[in-house]
Amino acid sequence: MATRAADPAGPLIDIEGLTKRFGSFTAVDDVTFQVRRGEVLGFLGPNGAGKSTTMRMLAAFMIPSAGTARILDHDVQTDSVAARRVLGFLPEGAPTYPEMSVEGFLRFCARVRGYTGSELADRVDHALGLTTLRGVRLQPVETLSKGFKRRVGLAQALLHDPPVLVLDEPTDGLDPNQKHEVRGLIAQMAPNKAIVISTHILEEVDAVCTRAIIIAGGRIVADETPRALSERHASGKLEDVFRALTMEGAV
Repeated sequence: MATRAADPAGPLIDIEGLTKRFGSFTAVDDVTFQVRRGEVLGFLGPNGAGKSTTMRMLAAFMIPSAGTARILDHDVQTDSVAARRVLGFLPEGAPTYPEMSVEGFLRFCARVRGYTGSELADRVDHALGLTTLRGVRLQPVETLSKGFKRRVGLAQALLHDPPVLVLDEPTDGLDPNQKHEVRGLIAQMAPNKAIVISTHILEEVDAVCTRAIIIAGGRIVADETPRALSERHASGKLEDVFRALTMEGAV
């Protein structure tokens, strides 16, 4: 079957009508949005709003009940291998092999992606440098703090320099200095990628996002720039807008 050529000017992420039901409970309800190169999208919502479920469906870790998700025009269900080649995914509580060293784990991930020899070594070293992990490269993952484990998860997502990044709570467990480093890295990568950051940390949106979607009760209740969202409330504070929208969406 012929596949249509990707439009280089089109969206790198294209989600349409994405829905996930668990029995009678609808966790994600008809979610539609696109993300283009150069955009950093903050995907916001309270706990249980459907953020992580949406991210897992986008990354082909969960099968939707309805709707489609495409990455660089590859359907994540029917063309999942091609979609995953161009995606870097940091899931919530990113899984690792705790007995492996940091470098050993990243080398394993690089081999899975098909890298060998000097290219494998270069990819691993570059990812270690980007995430400031060279100082702990020989430590077993299980001995690291939560923040360092999070950075190991981020490093594996960056190994193959993907054009699309989906990061679920990327700064969870990081101290203020580490958060600053990761946000700086995201800003550095942003012009050449489409990046989605799932978070409930509003300061993350102000710091790095060019656009914000708020989801509540599994549905999108806002899709604007952070500044435009802030202007919805007399206080000018994003947290007040977030509270009002998510409380309305939960009713």
